[in-house]
Amino acid sequence: MERVIFHCDLNAFYASVELLSYPELRQAPVAVCGDPAARHGIILAKNEAAKAMGVRTAETIWQAKRKCPDLTLLPAHHDKYRYYSRLAGELYGRYTDLVEPFGIDESWLDVTGTLHLFGGDPQALADRLRREIKEELGLTISVGVSFNKVFAKLGSDYKKPDATTVIRREDVPRLVWPLPVTDLLFVGRATAAALESRGIHTIGDLARADREGLGRLLGKHGLQLHDYATGAEHSPVRPAGQTPPPKSVGNGLTFRRDLVGREEIRAGVQLLCERVAARLRRHQLKCLTVQVALRSPEFKTVSRQKAAPSPTNVSRVIGQCAMELIEGAWNWSAPLRAMTITAAGLVSEEEAGEQMDLFAPQAAQRRQKQEKMERAMDQLREKYGADVIGYASRQTRTARSITGDEGEEEGEKGK
Repeated sequence: MERVIFHCDLNAFYASVELLSYPELRQAPVAVCGDPAARHGIILAKNEAAKAMGVRTAETIWQAKRKCPDLTLLPAHHDKYRYYSRLAGELYGRYTDLVEPFGIDESWLDVTGTLHLFGGDPQALADRLRREIKEELGLTISVGVSFNKVFAKLGSDYKKPDATTVIRREDVPRLVWPLPVTDLLFVGRATAAALESRGIHTIGDLARADREGLGRLLGKHGLQLHDYATGAEHSPVRPAGQTPPPKSVGNGLTFRRDLVGREEIRAGVQLLCERVAARLRRHQLKCLTVQVALRSPEFKTVSRQKAAPSPTNVSRVIGQCAMELIEGAWNWSAPLRAMTITAAGLVSEEEAGEQMDLFAPQAAQRRQKQEKMERAMDQLREKYGADVIGYASRQTRTARSITGDEGEEEGEKGK
């Protein structure tokens, strides 16, 4: 039996939620932005009217205003977005228990086993979902319907807003293959450039390409993308609550003022690493790789990564790696606007524990002592608040002054 997979995408989610409070602005160009006073002056989301004027997500406010002088800017309210995301998930759960979130505003639903309970017509059920979201939440969704997750997502992207697109197996050559290869899930700029260097510009080109050749070009990712293009992808929709462990854990901050000098940058590193390490411990994970992304006031970004000396979830170890990366990539006298530190190459604590036997016993004991101390700090913070305890250092005091403990925060990243 062919599977029936929905991909539901809440249209212009942040902007749509904000407009529930400003119905008079529904037809006007509107964007949700970070706080310019806190130097988070970028566009986080925009409505269709703003999109029609060329406003793009992640550009600066002044760039957006230059394209659209009448653009109305609204502040972000992330608690509202989480609330409406949860309501949408509960509504999806009326029709199947196989609901897999993909970010805050997208979800896959596998209705193969429940479709017969609701009339048996996939498009009719998708239209019913769209109607209920609109009536009960005041929002709109686009729904893609297909036989796997990749083409269901393509369907939800195919026509927006408030639309249903069905992609059956026989529709793939006509609807899917003419699309640009960049429309395919997990094809970013670097991958697209590599594919285009081999004359692969459309999803159809990718489907017709030699699979083994793609493997030689892009490794496992190339084989995976070929499966995506041909319709051979068949990963399951994971039931609610069975989200896979993250592939990486990161935190980023846009600082209240530019950081200059080793001491200020080290302070920012310490604050971010404490958060990253705490998240790793919460997931019972350790990282093998540390990544750093640095952004200048001109929005130029430098990224570097290196292997950790051993699997770790200790903030001081992650911070040492980050500082070594920055040492080789950044001029200490150059202003630093934003920074992200990411722990990647994650392994379970149990698996990491087995690897620890390979290292010198004195170093292992020292790491275990640091980890034990940081776990105790986790418990105190959970009970009394984030600021109750930290490493007593000049860097910690500096970190609080330059960040106000606010910023753009990146969470766990999965597949």
